[in-house]
Amino acid sequence: MLYYAVVFFVIALVAALFGFGGIASGAASIAQVLFFLFIVIAVISLVMGLVRRK
Repeated sequence: MLYYAVVFFVIALVAALFGFGGIASGAASIAQVLFFLFIVIAVISLVMGLVRRK
């Protein structure tokens, strides 16, 4: 589960880099939605991974 949390976090960072950096200005709103979506998924995966280890 922690692997998925890291994967979703990296995807969110890449989406933020392309969307917020002005490289793809037309897709900035899509990148913002994906950024927050993957951040939420990463946090949920992190919490689930920590809960399952106990």
